[in-house]
Amino acid sequence: MAGFMAKTVLITGATGFVGRPLCDEMIRRQWRVKVALRSRDYFSADMEPVIVGAIDGRTDWVNTLNDVDVVIHLAARVHVMKDNAADPMAEFLGVNLYATMNLARQAVLAGVKRLIYVSSIKVNGERTDKIQPFTEKDNCNPQDGYAKSKWEAEQALHHIAAETGLEIVIVRPPLVYGPGVKGNFLKLINAIDKGIPLPLAAAGNMRNVVYVGNLADALAACASHSIAAGKTYLISDGEGISTKALIGKIAQSLGRDSCAFYCPPALVRAAGVLLGRSDQVDRLFDSLCINDQKIRSELAWMPPYTMEQGLRATAVWYRSRHSR
Repeated sequence: MAGFMAKTVLITGATGFVGRPLCDEMIRRQWRVKVALRSRDYFSADMEPVIVGAIDGRTDWVNTLNDVDVVIHLAARVHVMKDNAADPMAEFLGVNLYATMNLARQAVLAGVKRLIYVSSIKVNGERTDKIQPFTEKDNCNPQDGYAKSKWEAEQALHHIAAETGLEIVIVRPPLVYGPGVKGNFLKLINAIDKGIPLPLAAAGNMRNVVYVGNLADALAACASHSIAAGKTYLISDGEGISTKALIGKIAQSLGRDSCAFYCPPALVRAAGVLLGRSDQVDRLFDSLCINDQKIRSELAWMPPYTMEQGLRATAVWYRSRHSR
């Protein structure tokens, strides 16, 4: 545990995809876990629920932060493909920036020692080549409203840390998968399970992803190690994978045959433009590689689960909730 003896953690976004396994991991490590909830909709006997309502720049955290040593801030407005908000950037800033600043300043007043902020690899940028992965030292290049709001929140937290002494830890995960996954990853699983032909056999790119159990374990490590204070960490399962290979591994986990077939990438990209889905298609063919040696060397962290184990757990969850 390397010297940081905090015992009480407050987790925002505890009902979400990452929040639930994180709560379980912190309880397993014998932390006292407080969870910030909009309503009394999810908690177990091992957790202390605190109803805070909507999380924004005006949320009152005074009673919630009593006796808290570490805050792990997961709650966020996430990136969506079709955003119906009248002003999406204002919505992103309201939740991802102003709510974070408000929480951090109230945490300082309450005597909280550390705040761990779950950001996104999108702060670094949208793509890399195969031989030049992202690192923590790279200049940031956020492209969309979600990534820009996360980047602004990171900078605001560092300013607050410099003014107050609050220990800030930033974690930037790539695509997270596992039981409860939604969005495009779930759509991919569903397509593979149904045997829908996918024109992606030529997708020889390289991307890093992270299993939700590995992310939870890394966040717990960041809460425990004194050396993590003031640091930014990139995280992944460790092994890069192409879209073609990922389809094969998912299919194997589901007990299906790979449904990927060859189609020239230029043709697939052109179809994506015509269908208004060029961003989705680009991610299937572009690389996004991560060098996560910093967290491994500084915190002696190793992902406890392999990609195969993570995909197998995801397939079991999918089978339990979705029929062919």
